[in-house]
Amino acid sequence: MSEQEKRGGGRTALDVLLHEDRIFDPPPEFASRANVRDASVYEEAEDYEAFWARWAEQLDWIQPWTDVLDWKPPHAQWFIGGKLNACFNCVDRHLEGSRRHKAAILWEGEPGDRRSFTYFELHEEVSRFANVLKSLGVGRGDRVAIYLPMIPEAAFAMLACARIGAPHSVVFGGFSPDSLADRINDAEAKVLITGDGGYRRGGVVALKDNADRAVERCPTIDHVVVVARDGEPGLVEVTMKEGRDHWYHDLAPDASTECEVEAMDAEDTLYILYTSGTTGKPKGVVHTTGGYMTQVYATTQVVFDLKEDDVYWCTADVGWVTGHSYIVYGPLANGATVLMYEGAPDFPDQGRFWKICDEYGVSVFYTAPTAIRAFMRWGRDWPDRHDLTSLRLLGTVGEPINPEAWIWYHEVIGGERCPIIDTWWQTETGGIMITPLPGITATRPGSACRAFPGIEVTLLDDAGEEVSAGYLAIPRPWPSMLRTIWRDEDRYRKTYWSKWPGVYFAGDGAKVDEDGYLWVLGRVDDVLNVAGHRIGTMEVESALVDHDAVAEAAVVGRHDEIKGQAIASFVTVKDGVAPTKELGAELQAHVADRIGPIARPADVIFAADLPKTRSGKIMRRLLKDIAEGHAIGDTTTLADPAVVERLRMQYEEDES
Repeated sequence: MSEQEKRGGGRTALDVLLHEDRIFDPPPEFASRANVRDASVYEEAEDYEAFWARWAEQLDWIQPWTDVLDWKPPHAQWFIGGKLNACFNCVDRHLEGSRRHKAAILWEGEPGDRRSFTYFELHEEVSRFANVLKSLGVGRGDRVAIYLPMIPEAAFAMLACARIGAPHSVVFGGFSPDSLADRINDAEAKVLITGDGGYRRGGVVALKDNADRAVERCPTIDHVVVVARDGEPGLVEVTMKEGRDHWYHDLAPDASTECEVEAMDAEDTLYILYTSGTTGKPKGVVHTTGGYMTQVYATTQVVFDLKEDDVYWCTADVGWVTGHSYIVYGPLANGATVLMYEGAPDFPDQGRFWKICDEYGVSVFYTAPTAIRAFMRWGRDWPDRHDLTSLRLLGTVGEPINPEAWIWYHEVIGGERCPIIDTWWQTETGGIMITPLPGITATRPGSACRAFPGIEVTLLDDAGEEVSAGYLAIPRPWPSMLRTIWRDEDRYRKTYWSKWPGVYFAGDGAKVDEDGYLWVLGRVDDVLNVAGHRIGTMEVESALVDHDAVAEAAVVGRHDEIKGQAIASFVTVKDGVAPTKELGAELQAHVADRIGPIARPADVIFAADLPKTRSGKIMRRLLKDIAEGHAIGDTTTLADPAVVERLRMQYEEDES
């Protein structure tokens, strides 16, 4: 048995190279006031059905459930027979008492315009929007597509759909007409809600024009509702098709601010959200009502340690699952004050996020490691210009965070006083699955720590045996799990349940250390196989970012006749650092010294920026093509931002 197997407690499916010793206890003052202060919560959750039932009881139910769970792999039903409404739980139940006039949504547009809505005002806006949809023939079970910028009406539209029992399909406003049409047609949506336009880095995105081109090949669309970004037409010149297209501001004044909620079965579909697929056809992930609301409600309250006076900001877009679960449904079910921001983090300058945190008194901040590494590259001068002392909790989501990015986040943004919750979950899981609990967990930079109470995860090899480093798998059901792929049951079974009977395969690799902490190593599709060693991309990337000159890094494998694969690294340096041959050699040596000669990159390719999907994930397939010489001939042109953007756009549609 190898030394790493001895440390990990068994045979491995992946090689474990990087070791992180730094540990951070919860600040005593934070821990003393935390929502969860006792590790006994994990023992209490061993009876996971009873644990989740206790959380479900904190929601408002129209009809109680008869059984907590029916599990017939790969299908679970939670809270059987129960009826509730997601919108009622996010809005109506807060109208009694002090939350009635509490701020529900604080919104800032990229140009600096601001709007705010109390829970009372949110109820009026959502009810009005729901009645507009009903006037257009939308009823229970009808699908509604939403293609909007990051404006309050995006949340209103989602909640309005939930109120009347119409599953929504939110499509990110940055997607093309073809991507929008594919999603509309797969869901057979009856109505499309879009906007005239939105702002992005000072420019205007013409959404209605994209929507028109999409709807040309969407026969199920009866009506298009157009929200004017500025409250009235004029931002973008649009063409309105008579009988099909309707300005929202023309319909809304006649709509009532009262709308009864539909009593939805716990297993009725709340929404469909499309995620990328290897076949090129997006997968329509189906989330239902009772279990989903239970888990996002519980995780929001516990993981973010929400207090009544918090100003909570998740920087995601509502077009992604993070926006669904942790901008709309989870926080609003908890009666939180939610901040929404429309634009880019670097407009008009690279201090925009910190200016917003300062001016609104943001206390809980949840963002992506991709953004954190960009902040590192821009330098600490930007956050240092603003008062960030209102922050008390920081979070990360979307991908593993490199330890050095974690440390920068802790020191520069959190002032060494804010716990960091590094969360692992997916579109398919619906809610957070692995995370520290900020009041009780001693955290390690780069580790998501352990499964949330009531969740079970394990690491398996190809044979289904438990290992210390292998495939991240979930062997039992959880409330917010996807129920199927929309109208593609066979794909659901093959994609998530075919590797081991009755076990969900997440697609990620992970390791567990001697203290039981989990470290996500990246997608197993991206695992590097170098001379027989299976190496996770996260470990090599973390070693590169550990160097003082590096802001961000991505590694891929390229063909090598001797080793099978060689490691090609793509590196973005910090502002003021020259990307020289000498630095490249220094980085190769640094990785070899940090985690071993087997991980030494064969190539160091400097890039102005790393090409990413619209959701901020590194486009590894594109980088692999570049490393193999397929995408461009001269990799030095990656130093040109225009080339990076052109390549990203070239690959975007396949990735989305």
